[in-house]
Amino acid sequence: MSDTMHQMHGTGENGAVHPAIELRGIDKRFGAVHANKEIDLKVDKGTIHGIVGENGAGKSTLMSILYGFYQADGGTIHVDGELCDIKGSDDAISVGIGMVHQHFMLVETFSVLENVILGVEGGAVLRDGVSKAREELERLEREYSLNIDPDAIVGDLSVGLQQRVEILKALYRGAEILILDEPTGVLTPQEADHLFRILETLKEQGKTVVLITHKLREIMAATDNVSVMRQGEMVAHRKTAETSPEELSELMVGRKVLLRLEKGKANPADTVLKVDNLCVDNAQGVRKVKNATFTVRAGEIVGVAGVSGNGQSELLEALGGIRSAAEGSVELSGQDVTPGKGVDAAELRRRGVAHVPEDRHRMAMVTAFTAKEAAILGYEDDNTYQKGALLDWDAISKATANMMAEFDVRPNNPDLKAANFSGGNQQKLVLAREIMRDPELLLVGQPTRGVDIGAIEFIHKRIVAMRDAGKAVLLVSVELDEIMSLADRILVMCDGSIIGEVSAAEANERVLGLMMAGVDPKEAKAVEGQA
Repeated sequence: MSDTMHQMHGTGENGAVHPAIELRGIDKRFGAVHANKEIDLKVDKGTIHGIVGENGAGKSTLMSILYGFYQADGGTIHVDGELCDIKGSDDAISVGIGMVHQHFMLVETFSVLENVILGVEGGAVLRDGVSKAREELERLEREYSLNIDPDAIVGDLSVGLQQRVEILKALYRGAEILILDEPTGVLTPQEADHLFRILETLKEQGKTVVLITHKLREIMAATDNVSVMRQGEMVAHRKTAETSPEELSELMVGRKVLLRLEKGKANPADTVLKVDNLCVDNAQGVRKVKNATFTVRAGEIVGVAGVSGNGQSELLEALGGIRSAAEGSVELSGQDVTPGKGVDAAELRRRGVAHVPEDRHRMAMVTAFTAKEAAILGYEDDNTYQKGALLDWDAISKATANMMAEFDVRPNNPDLKAANFSGGNQQKLVLAREIMRDPELLLVGQPTRGVDIGAIEFIHKRIVAMRDAGKAVLLVSVELDEIMSLADRILVMCDGSIIGEVSAAEANERVLGLMMAGVDPKEAKAVEGQA
Protein backbone atom coordinates (compact mmCIF):
# COMPACT_ATOMS: atom_id res chain seq x y z
CA MET A 1 0.00 0.00 0.00
CA SER A 2 1.21 3.51 -0.85
CA ASP A 3 2.72 5.97 1.66
CA THR A 4 -0.32 8.17 1.00
CA MET A 5 -2.64 5.40 2.15
CA HIS A 6 -0.56 4.81 5.29
CA GLN A 7 -0.75 8.53 6.09
CA MET A 8 -4.48 8.51 5.45
CA HIS A 9 -4.96 5.80 8.06
CA GLY A 10 -2.32 7.14 10.47
CA THR A 11 -0.47 3.83 10.56
CA GLY A 12 3.04 4.71 9.44
CA GLU A 13 6.29 3.18 10.59
CA ASN A 14 6.30 5.23 13.80
CA GLY A 15 3.87 2.73 15.34
CA ALA A 16 0.83 5.01 15.52
CA VAL A 17 -2.63 3.66 16.48
CA HIS A 18 -3.51 0.38 14.81
CA PRO A 19 -6.45 0.36 12.39
CA ALA A 20 -9.61 -1.41 13.59
CA ILE A 21 -9.36 -3.77 10.60
CA GLU A 22 -6.53 -4.49 8.22
CA LEU A 23 -6.94 -6.97 5.37
CA ARG A 24 -3.76 -7.93 3.54
CA GLY A 25 -3.76 -9.72 0.20
CA ILE A 26 -7.19 -11.36 0.64
CA ASP A 27 -7.79 -13.75 -2.26
CA LYS A 28 -10.88 -15.89 -2.91
CA ARG A 29 -12.05 -18.03 -5.81
CA PHE A 30 -15.32 -19.85 -6.40
CA GLY A 31 -14.38 -22.25 -9.17
CA ALA A 32 -13.54 -20.15 -12.22
CA VAL A 33 -14.81 -16.95 -10.58
CA HIS A 34 -12.05 -14.89 -8.96
CA ALA A 35 -14.24 -13.02 -6.46
CA ASN A 36 -11.46 -11.25 -4.48
CA LYS A 37 -8.06 -10.52 -5.98
CA GLU A 38 -5.28 -9.70 -3.50
CA ILE A 39 -7.43 -7.20 -1.58
CA ASP A 40 -5.76 -4.72 0.80
CA LEU A 41 -7.99 -2.64 3.06
CA LYS A 42 -7.53 -0.60 6.22
CA VAL A 43 -10.42 0.76 8.30
CA ASP A 44 -9.63 3.36 10.95
CA LYS A 45 -11.00 3.02 14.48
CA GLY A 46 -14.01 5.13 15.31
CA THR A 47 -14.94 5.86 11.68
CA ILE A 48 -17.72 4.94 9.26
CA HIS A 49 -16.07 3.34 6.23
CA GLY A 50 -18.06 2.76 3.06
CA ILE A 51 -17.40 0.01 0.52
CA VAL A 52 -18.97 0.49 -2.91
CA GLY A 53 -18.85 -1.40 -6.15
CA GLU A 54 -21.05 -2.79 -8.87
CA ASN A 55 -23.09 -5.94 -8.43
CA GLY A 56 -20.60 -8.82 -8.32
CA ALA A 57 -17.60 -6.58 -7.55
CA GLY A 58 -16.75 -8.74 -4.52
CA LYS A 59 -17.88 -6.48 -1.63
CA SER A 60 -20.13 -8.98 0.14
CA THR A 61 -17.62 -11.80 -0.39
CA LEU A 62 -14.92 -9.71 1.28
CA MET A 63 -17.12 -8.92 4.29
CA SER A 64 -18.25 -12.55 4.50
CA ILE A 65 -14.59 -13.54 4.80
CA LEU A 66 -14.12 -10.96 7.57
CA TYR A 67 -17.16 -12.35 9.41
CA GLY A 68 -16.13 -15.98 8.95
CA PHE A 69 -18.81 -17.17 6.50
CA TYR A 70 -16.08 -17.89 3.95
CA GLN A 71 -12.40 -18.63 4.39
CA ALA A 72 -9.94 -16.81 2.15
CA ASP A 73 -7.68 -18.81 -0.16
CA GLY A 74 -4.87 -16.41 0.68
CA GLY A 75 -4.09 -13.32 2.73
CA THR A 76 -4.43 -12.33 6.38
CA ILE A 77 -6.90 -10.53 8.66
CA HIS A 78 -5.71 -8.20 11.43
CA VAL A 79 -8.06 -6.78 14.07
CA ASP A 80 -6.68 -4.01 16.28
CA GLY A 81 -3.18 -4.91 15.08
CA GLU A 82 -3.50 -8.60 15.98
CA LEU A 83 -3.38 -11.39 13.39
CA CYS A 84 -6.70 -13.30 13.56
CA ASP A 85 -7.71 -16.71 12.24
CA ILE A 86 -11.45 -16.27 11.60
CA LYS A 87 -12.99 -19.61 10.66
CA GLY A 88 -16.57 -18.87 11.64
CA SER A 89 -18.90 -16.20 12.97
CA ASP A 90 -18.09 -17.23 16.56
CA ASP A 91 -14.43 -16.34 15.89
CA ALA A 92 -15.48 -12.98 14.44
CA ILE A 93 -17.72 -12.22 17.43
CA SER A 94 -14.91 -13.18 19.82
CA VAL A 95 -12.66 -10.45 18.37
CA GLY A 96 -15.44 -7.84 18.46
CA ILE A 97 -16.89 -8.04 14.94
CA GLY A 98 -20.69 -7.96 14.48
CA MET A 99 -22.70 -8.08 11.27
CA VAL A 100 -26.20 -6.84 10.40
CA HIS A 101 -27.35 -8.82 7.39
CA GLN A 102 -29.46 -7.56 4.51
CA HIS A 103 -32.14 -10.13 5.44
CA PHE A 104 -32.69 -10.04 9.19
CA MET A 105 -32.06 -13.17 11.26
CA LEU A 106 -34.77 -12.77 13.89
CA VAL A 107 -37.45 -15.02 15.40
CA GLU A 108 -40.63 -13.01 14.79
CA THR A 109 -42.65 -14.68 17.59
CA PHE A 110 -39.98 -13.85 20.21
CA SER A 111 -39.65 -10.57 22.09
CA VAL A 112 -36.82 -8.11 21.51
CA LEU A 113 -35.09 -9.31 24.68
CA GLU A 114 -35.43 -12.99 23.71
CA ASN A 115 -34.00 -12.32 20.25
CA VAL A 116 -31.05 -10.37 21.63
CA ILE A 117 -30.01 -13.05 24.13
CA LEU A 118 -30.74 -15.97 21.78
CA GLY A 119 -27.53 -17.95 21.25
CA VAL A 120 -25.66 -16.42 24.17
CA GLU A 121 -27.75 -17.85 26.98
CA GLY A 122 -24.59 -19.12 28.68
CA GLY A 123 -22.93 -15.72 28.62
CA ALA A 124 -21.71 -13.92 31.71
CA VAL A 125 -24.59 -11.44 31.80
CA LEU A 126 -27.32 -14.03 31.45
CA ARG A 127 -25.83 -16.32 34.11
CA ASP A 128 -26.62 -13.53 36.55
CA GLY A 129 -30.26 -13.65 35.45
CA VAL A 130 -32.57 -12.32 32.78
CA SER A 131 -33.05 -9.14 34.83
CA LYS A 132 -29.32 -8.38 34.40
CA ALA A 133 -29.65 -9.01 30.65
CA ARG A 134 -32.60 -6.61 30.58
CA GLU A 135 -30.55 -3.96 32.41
CA GLU A 136 -27.72 -4.36 29.91
CA LEU A 137 -30.13 -4.15 26.99
CA GLU A 138 -31.75 -1.00 28.36
CA ARG A 139 -28.30 0.54 28.90
CA LEU A 140 -27.37 -0.15 25.27
CA GLU A 141 -30.67 1.30 24.04
CA ARG A 142 -30.10 4.52 26.00
CA GLU A 143 -26.43 4.85 25.11
CA TYR A 144 -27.00 4.43 21.37
CA SER A 145 -30.47 6.04 21.08
CA LEU A 146 -32.03 2.82 19.77
CA ASN A 147 -35.38 3.33 21.54
CA ILE A 148 -36.94 -0.15 21.50
CA ASP A 149 -39.27 -1.80 24.01
CA PRO A 150 -37.47 -4.98 25.21
CA ASP A 151 -40.83 -6.75 25.61
CA ALA A 152 -42.19 -5.93 22.14
CA ILE A 153 -42.80 -8.92 19.87
CA VAL A 154 -40.40 -8.62 16.93
CA GLY A 155 -43.03 -9.60 14.34
CA ASP A 156 -45.09 -6.55 15.39
CA LEU A 157 -42.22 -4.13 14.76
CA SER A 158 -41.55 -2.15 11.59
CA VAL A 159 -38.55 -3.20 9.51
CA GLY A 160 -36.66 -0.14 10.77
CA LEU A 161 -37.14 -1.22 14.38
CA GLN A 162 -36.26 -4.84 13.49
CA GLN A 163 -32.99 -3.56 12.10
CA ARG A 164 -32.28 -1.83 15.41
CA VAL A 165 -32.84 -5.20 17.14
CA GLU A 166 -30.12 -6.66 14.89
CA ILE A 167 -27.78 -3.82 15.90
CA LEU A 168 -28.63 -4.41 19.56
CA LYS A 169 -27.82 -8.12 19.14
CA ALA A 170 -24.36 -7.26 17.82
CA LEU A 171 -23.69 -4.70 20.58
CA TYR A 172 -24.90 -7.10 23.28
CA ARG A 173 -22.31 -9.59 22.05
CA GLY A 174 -19.60 -6.99 22.50
CA ALA A 175 -19.14 -5.76 18.93
CA GLU A 176 -16.61 -2.96 18.51
CA ILE A 177 -16.74 -3.27 14.70
CA LEU A 178 -20.15 -3.38 13.00
CA ILE A 179 -20.62 -4.46 9.37
CA LEU A 180 -23.90 -3.44 7.67
CA ASP A 181 -24.73 -5.02 4.29
CA GLU A 182 -27.10 -2.85 2.18
CA PRO A 183 -28.90 -1.69 5.34
CA THR A 184 -31.42 0.71 3.78
CA GLY A 185 -32.94 -1.54 1.13
CA VAL A 186 -36.16 -2.08 3.12
CA LEU A 187 -36.36 1.29 4.91
CA THR A 188 -38.32 4.47 4.25
CA PRO A 189 -36.13 7.57 3.81
CA GLN A 190 -37.03 8.66 7.35
CA GLU A 191 -36.01 5.26 8.76
CA ALA A 192 -32.76 5.43 6.77
CA ASP A 193 -32.03 8.90 8.22
CA HIS A 194 -32.63 7.55 11.73
CA LEU A 195 -30.30 4.63 11.03
CA PHE A 196 -27.53 7.03 10.02
CA ARG A 197 -28.04 9.02 13.21
CA ILE A 198 -27.61 5.76 15.14
CA LEU A 199 -24.42 4.99 13.20
CA GLU A 200 -23.09 8.47 14.00
CA THR A 201 -23.79 7.82 17.70
CA LEU A 202 -21.95 4.51 17.46
CA LYS A 203 -18.98 6.32 15.94
CA GLU A 204 -19.04 8.97 18.67
CA GLN A 205 -18.90 6.16 21.25
CA GLY A 206 -15.75 4.79 19.59
CA LYS A 207 -17.30 2.01 17.52
CA THR A 208 -16.17 1.32 13.95
CA VAL A 209 -18.77 0.86 11.18
CA VAL A 210 -18.29 -0.71 7.76
CA LEU A 211 -21.15 0.19 5.41
CA ILE A 212 -21.73 -1.79 2.21
CA THR A 213 -24.14 0.03 -0.10
CA HIS A 214 -24.70 0.74 -3.78
CA LYS A 215 -26.35 4.09 -2.96
CA LEU A 216 -23.77 6.81 -3.53
CA ARG A 217 -25.92 9.47 -1.86
CA GLU A 218 -25.76 7.45 1.37
CA ILE A 219 -21.99 7.06 1.07
CA MET A 220 -21.59 10.81 0.72
CA ALA A 221 -23.94 11.54 3.65
CA ALA A 222 -22.84 8.92 6.17
CA THR A 223 -19.20 7.90 5.73
CA ASP A 224 -15.76 9.28 6.59
CA ASN A 225 -13.82 7.17 4.10
CA VAL A 226 -14.83 5.05 1.12
CA SER A 227 -13.17 2.20 -0.75
CA VAL A 228 -14.16 1.21 -4.29
CA MET A 229 -14.14 -2.32 -5.70
CA ARG A 230 -14.37 -3.30 -9.36
CA GLN A 231 -14.38 -6.86 -10.75
CA GLY A 232 -12.94 -8.36 -7.58
CA GLU A 233 -10.18 -5.78 -7.14
CA MET A 234 -9.82 -2.84 -4.76
CA VAL A 235 -9.31 0.06 -7.16
CA ALA A 236 -9.42 3.17 -4.95
CA HIS A 237 -9.60 4.58 -1.43
CA ARG A 238 -10.89 8.09 -0.82
CA LYS A 239 -11.73 10.42 2.03
CA THR A 240 -15.44 11.01 1.48
CA ALA A 241 -15.10 14.78 1.83
CA GLU A 242 -12.58 14.77 -1.03
CA THR A 243 -14.61 12.80 -3.60
CA SER A 244 -17.99 13.04 -5.36
CA PRO A 245 -20.72 10.68 -6.62
CA GLU A 246 -19.49 11.31 -10.17
CA GLU A 247 -15.93 10.24 -9.33
CA LEU A 248 -17.10 7.19 -7.37
CA SER A 249 -19.42 6.04 -10.15
CA GLU A 250 -16.62 6.39 -12.68
CA LEU A 251 -14.28 4.37 -10.44
CA MET A 252 -16.95 1.69 -10.01
CA VAL A 253 -17.67 1.31 -13.72
CA GLY A 254 -14.37 2.33 -15.31
CA ARG A 255 -15.97 5.09 -17.41
CA LYS A 256 -18.01 8.27 -16.99
CA VAL A 257 -21.66 7.66 -16.06
CA LEU A 258 -24.60 10.06 -16.35
CA LEU A 259 -26.11 10.01 -12.83
CA ARG A 260 -29.07 12.30 -13.52
CA LEU A 261 -31.47 11.25 -16.25
CA GLU A 262 -32.33 14.06 -18.63
CA LYS A 263 -35.82 13.74 -20.04
CA GLY A 264 -38.35 16.10 -21.60
CA LYS A 265 -41.89 16.82 -20.49
CA ALA A 266 -44.46 14.05 -20.86
CA ASN A 267 -47.26 14.42 -23.40
CA PRO A 268 -49.95 12.06 -22.09
CA ALA A 269 -52.77 11.10 -24.45
CA ASP A 270 -55.61 8.55 -24.17
CA THR A 271 -56.05 6.24 -21.19
CA VAL A 272 -54.50 2.85 -21.87
CA LEU A 273 -54.84 1.19 -18.45
CA LYS A 274 -57.79 1.76 -16.13
CA VAL A 275 -57.82 0.04 -12.74
CA ASP A 276 -60.97 0.32 -10.61
CA ASN A 277 -61.23 -0.87 -6.99
CA LEU A 278 -58.89 -3.78 -7.66
CA CYS A 279 -58.37 -6.21 -4.77
CA VAL A 280 -55.80 -8.99 -4.91
CA ASP A 281 -55.13 -11.81 -2.43
CA ASN A 282 -51.91 -13.74 -1.98
CA ALA A 283 -51.61 -17.55 -2.06
CA GLN A 284 -52.63 -17.73 1.62
CA GLY A 285 -55.80 -15.71 0.99
CA VAL A 286 -54.47 -12.57 2.67
CA ARG A 287 -55.60 -9.37 0.93
CA LYS A 288 -52.46 -7.65 -0.35
CA VAL A 289 -54.02 -5.06 -2.71
CA LYS A 290 -57.01 -3.12 -1.38
CA ASN A 291 -59.32 -1.20 -3.73
CA ALA A 292 -56.61 0.16 -6.02
CA THR A 293 -57.95 2.75 -8.45
CA PHE A 294 -55.80 4.60 -11.00
CA THR A 295 -55.11 5.12 -14.70
CA VAL A 296 -52.04 5.11 -16.95
CA ARG A 297 -52.17 7.07 -20.19
CA ALA A 298 -50.26 6.72 -23.42
CA GLY A 299 -47.07 8.80 -23.32
CA GLU A 300 -46.53 8.81 -19.55
CA ILE A 301 -44.69 6.86 -16.87
CA VAL A 302 -46.64 6.22 -13.69
CA GLY A 303 -44.47 5.08 -10.80
CA VAL A 304 -45.60 3.02 -7.80
CA ALA A 305 -43.55 3.74 -4.68
CA GLY A 306 -43.60 1.97 -1.34
CA VAL A 307 -41.56 -0.03 1.10
CA SER A 308 -41.15 -3.60 -0.16
CA GLY A 309 -44.03 -5.88 0.88
CA ASN A 310 -46.85 -3.32 0.75
CA GLY A 311 -48.75 -4.89 -2.16
CA GLN A 312 -46.79 -3.58 -5.14
CA SER A 313 -45.65 -7.07 -6.19
CA GLU A 314 -49.18 -8.51 -6.11
CA LEU A 315 -50.52 -5.49 -8.01
CA LEU A 316 -47.97 -5.94 -10.78
CA GLU A 317 -48.54 -9.71 -10.97
CA ALA A 318 -52.31 -9.21 -11.28
CA LEU A 319 -51.94 -6.61 -14.04
CA GLY A 320 -49.59 -9.02 -15.81
CA GLY A 321 -52.19 -11.81 -15.70
CA ILE A 322 -50.22 -13.97 -13.28
CA ARG A 323 -52.53 -13.50 -10.28
CA SER A 324 -56.34 -13.28 -10.31
CA ALA A 325 -58.37 -10.36 -9.04
CA ALA A 326 -60.50 -10.95 -5.94
CA GLU A 327 -62.62 -7.87 -6.65
CA GLY A 328 -62.63 -4.89 -8.99
CA SER A 329 -61.88 -4.50 -12.67
CA VAL A 330 -59.08 -3.76 -15.13
CA GLU A 331 -59.55 -2.25 -18.60
CA LEU A 332 -57.03 -2.04 -21.43
CA SER A 333 -57.93 0.64 -23.99
CA GLY A 334 -61.59 0.30 -22.99
CA GLN A 335 -61.67 -3.52 -23.09
CA ASP A 336 -62.24 -5.61 -19.95
CA VAL A 337 -59.07 -7.56 -19.12
CA THR A 338 -59.73 -8.25 -15.43
CA PRO A 339 -57.26 -11.00 -14.46
CA GLY A 340 -58.91 -14.34 -13.75
CA LYS A 341 -62.00 -13.68 -15.90
CA GLY A 342 -60.71 -15.69 -18.86
CA VAL A 343 -57.71 -13.37 -19.13
CA ASP A 344 -54.23 -14.70 -18.46
CA ALA A 345 -50.66 -13.58 -19.18
CA ALA A 346 -50.68 -15.05 -22.70
CA GLU A 347 -53.91 -13.22 -23.61
CA LEU A 348 -52.50 -9.93 -22.29
CA ARG A 349 -49.35 -10.37 -24.39
CA ARG A 350 -51.54 -10.85 -27.46
CA ARG A 351 -53.34 -7.60 -26.58
CA GLY A 352 -50.09 -5.60 -26.40
CA VAL A 353 -49.09 -5.81 -22.74
CA ALA A 354 -45.40 -6.45 -22.01
CA HIS A 355 -44.30 -7.41 -18.51
CA VAL A 356 -40.83 -7.25 -16.97
CA PRO A 357 -41.31 -9.04 -13.61
CA GLU A 358 -39.61 -7.94 -10.39
CA ASP A 359 -37.73 -11.25 -9.99
CA ARG A 360 -36.05 -12.08 -13.30
CA HIS A 361 -34.75 -15.48 -12.16
CA ARG A 362 -38.06 -16.72 -10.75
CA MET A 363 -40.45 -15.26 -13.31
CA ALA A 364 -38.67 -13.80 -16.36
CA MET A 365 -36.16 -16.39 -17.51
CA VAL A 366 -34.90 -19.94 -17.06
CA THR A 367 -31.20 -19.59 -16.34
CA ALA A 368 -30.45 -23.08 -17.67
CA PHE A 369 -31.81 -22.01 -21.08
CA THR A 370 -29.66 -20.39 -23.75
CA ALA A 371 -30.05 -16.67 -24.48
CA LYS A 372 -32.05 -17.42 -27.63
CA GLU A 373 -34.46 -19.62 -25.66
CA ALA A 374 -34.82 -16.92 -23.01
CA ALA A 375 -35.40 -14.31 -25.74
CA ILE A 376 -38.60 -15.98 -26.99
CA LEU A 377 -40.15 -17.05 -23.66
CA GLY A 378 -43.85 -16.25 -23.87
CA TYR A 379 -43.63 -15.42 -27.56
CA GLU A 380 -42.65 -18.83 -28.94
CA ASP A 381 -45.90 -19.08 -30.96
CA ASP A 382 -45.02 -15.94 -32.93
CA ASN A 383 -45.17 -16.63 -36.69
CA THR A 384 -41.66 -15.23 -37.22
CA TYR A 385 -40.27 -18.00 -34.99
CA GLN A 386 -42.10 -20.85 -36.77
CA LYS A 387 -41.05 -23.19 -39.56
CA GLY A 388 -44.07 -25.38 -40.16
CA ALA A 389 -44.80 -27.26 -36.94
CA LEU A 390 -41.30 -26.61 -35.59
CA LEU A 391 -39.42 -23.64 -34.23
CA ASP A 392 -37.17 -21.88 -36.72
CA TRP A 393 -33.94 -21.70 -34.71
CA ASP A 394 -32.07 -19.81 -37.44
CA ALA A 395 -34.69 -17.05 -37.32
CA ILE A 396 -34.68 -17.12 -33.51
CA SER A 397 -30.86 -16.82 -33.40
CA LYS A 398 -30.94 -13.83 -35.77
CA ALA A 399 -33.72 -12.15 -33.81
CA THR A 400 -31.86 -12.71 -30.54
CA ALA A 401 -28.59 -11.36 -31.96
CA ASN A 402 -30.54 -8.27 -33.07
CA MET A 403 -32.06 -7.82 -29.58
CA MET A 404 -28.64 -8.23 -27.99
CA ALA A 405 -27.09 -5.64 -30.32
CA GLU A 406 -29.96 -3.18 -29.79
CA PHE A 407 -29.79 -3.47 -25.98
CA ASP A 408 -26.01 -3.85 -25.69
CA VAL A 409 -26.20 -7.34 -24.14
CA ARG A 410 -22.67 -8.67 -23.69
CA PRO A 411 -21.41 -11.02 -24.94
CA ASN A 412 -23.60 -11.05 -28.06
CA ASN A 413 -23.86 -14.83 -28.14
CA PRO A 414 -27.39 -16.28 -28.54
CA ASP A 415 -26.10 -19.77 -27.71
CA LEU A 416 -24.61 -18.85 -24.31
CA LYS A 417 -26.49 -20.07 -21.24
CA ALA A 418 -28.53 -17.30 -19.56
CA ALA A 419 -26.85 -18.19 -16.24
CA ASN A 420 -23.48 -17.13 -17.68
CA PHE A 421 -24.51 -13.50 -18.22
CA SER A 422 -24.11 -10.87 -15.48
CA GLY A 423 -27.25 -9.62 -13.73
CA GLY A 424 -27.28 -6.43 -15.77
CA ASN A 425 -27.01 -8.29 -19.07
CA GLN A 426 -29.73 -10.76 -18.03
CA GLN A 427 -32.00 -7.80 -17.24
CA LYS A 428 -31.23 -6.11 -20.55
CA LEU A 429 -32.10 -9.34 -22.38
CA VAL A 430 -35.49 -9.51 -20.61
CA LEU A 431 -36.16 -5.83 -21.37
CA ALA A 432 -35.18 -6.35 -25.01
CA ARG A 433 -37.60 -9.28 -25.33
CA GLU A 434 -40.49 -7.22 -23.97
CA ILE A 435 -39.77 -3.75 -25.38
CA MET A 436 -38.93 -4.90 -28.91
CA ARG A 437 -42.45 -6.35 -29.20
CA ASP A 438 -43.59 -2.69 -29.43
CA PRO A 439 -46.24 -3.06 -26.69
CA GLU A 440 -48.96 -0.50 -25.93
CA LEU A 441 -48.44 -0.97 -22.17
CA LEU A 442 -45.15 -1.82 -20.42
CA LEU A 443 -45.36 -3.17 -16.87
CA VAL A 444 -41.91 -3.08 -15.34
CA GLY A 445 -40.94 -4.10 -11.81
CA GLN A 446 -37.63 -3.22 -10.14
CA PRO A 447 -36.00 -2.59 -13.54
CA THR A 448 -32.50 -2.12 -12.13
CA ARG A 449 -32.48 -4.49 -9.12
CA GLY A 450 -29.02 -6.07 -8.84
CA VAL A 451 -27.91 -4.18 -11.95
CA ASP A 452 -24.58 -2.41 -12.40
CA ILE A 453 -24.56 1.38 -12.43
CA GLY A 454 -23.60 1.55 -16.13
CA ALA A 455 -26.51 -0.70 -17.11
CA ILE A 456 -28.89 1.40 -14.95
CA GLU A 457 -28.17 4.43 -17.15
CA PHE A 458 -28.95 2.42 -20.30
CA ILE A 459 -32.16 0.85 -18.92
CA HIS A 460 -33.54 4.20 -17.74
CA LYS A 461 -33.01 5.73 -21.17
CA ARG A 462 -34.88 2.85 -22.87
CA ILE A 463 -37.86 3.19 -20.51
CA VAL A 464 -38.09 6.94 -21.21
CA ALA A 465 -37.82 6.20 -24.94
CA MET A 466 -40.91 3.97 -24.61
CA ARG A 467 -42.81 6.88 -23.05
CA ASP A 468 -41.63 9.26 -25.76
CA ALA A 469 -42.83 6.80 -28.42
CA GLY A 470 -46.35 7.19 -27.01
CA LYS A 471 -46.48 4.04 -24.92
CA ALA A 472 -47.96 3.72 -21.43
CA VAL A 473 -45.52 2.64 -18.71
CA LEU A 474 -46.29 1.46 -15.17
CA LEU A 475 -43.11 1.33 -13.08
CA VAL A 476 -42.79 -0.38 -9.69
CA SER A 477 -39.58 0.28 -7.75
CA VAL A 478 -38.43 0.43 -4.13
CA GLU A 479 -35.66 2.84 -5.19
CA LEU A 480 -37.03 6.34 -4.62
CA ASP A 481 -34.26 7.92 -6.69
CA GLU A 482 -35.38 5.76 -9.61
CA ILE A 483 -39.07 6.56 -9.17
CA MET A 484 -38.42 10.30 -8.92
CA SER A 485 -36.06 10.25 -11.89
CA LEU A 486 -38.36 8.31 -14.24
CA ALA A 487 -41.99 8.84 -13.25
CA ASP A 488 -44.27 11.64 -14.41
CA ARG A 489 -46.82 10.77 -11.70
CA ILE A 490 -46.16 8.77 -8.53
CA LEU A 491 -48.66 6.56 -6.68
CA VAL A 492 -47.69 5.64 -3.12
CA MET A 493 -48.73 2.29 -1.60
CA CYS A 494 -48.90 1.52 2.11
CA ASP A 495 -50.37 -1.68 3.55
CA GLY A 496 -51.96 -2.64 0.23
CA SER A 497 -53.71 0.68 -0.41
CA ILE A 498 -52.81 3.52 -2.74
CA ILE A 499 -52.87 6.32 -0.21
CA GLY A 500 -52.15 9.16 -2.60
CA GLU A 501 -50.65 10.52 -5.79
CA VAL A 502 -47.82 13.02 -6.20
CA SER A 503 -46.77 14.75 -9.42
CA ALA A 504 -43.15 14.62 -10.47
CA ALA A 505 -42.87 18.35 -9.71
CA GLU A 506 -44.10 17.87 -6.10
CA ALA A 507 -42.11 14.73 -5.37
CA ASN A 508 -39.25 14.64 -2.91
CA GLU A 509 -37.95 11.95 -0.58
CA ARG A 510 -39.43 13.51 2.54
CA VAL A 511 -43.01 13.71 1.22
CA LEU A 512 -42.86 10.25 -0.37
CA GLY A 513 -41.25 8.75 2.73
CA LEU A 514 -44.00 10.09 5.00
CA MET A 515 -46.67 8.74 2.66
CA MET A 516 -44.91 5.36 2.48
CA ALA A 517 -45.21 5.25 6.28
CA GLY A 518 -48.98 5.86 6.03
CA VAL A 519 -49.19 9.65 6.48
CA ASP A 520 -52.04 11.31 4.56
CA PRO A 521 -50.72 13.10 1.42
CA LYS A 522 -52.03 16.53 2.49
CA GLU A 523 -50.47 16.15 5.93
CA ALA A 524 -47.20 14.93 4.39
CA LYS A 525 -47.05 17.99 2.12
CA ALA A 526 -47.91 20.26 5.04
CA VAL A 527 -45.09 18.75 7.12
CA GLU A 528 -42.72 19.31 4.19
CA GLY A 529 -43.87 22.92 3.96
CA GLN A 530 -42.92 23.44 7.61
CA ALA A 531 -39.48 21.82 7.21
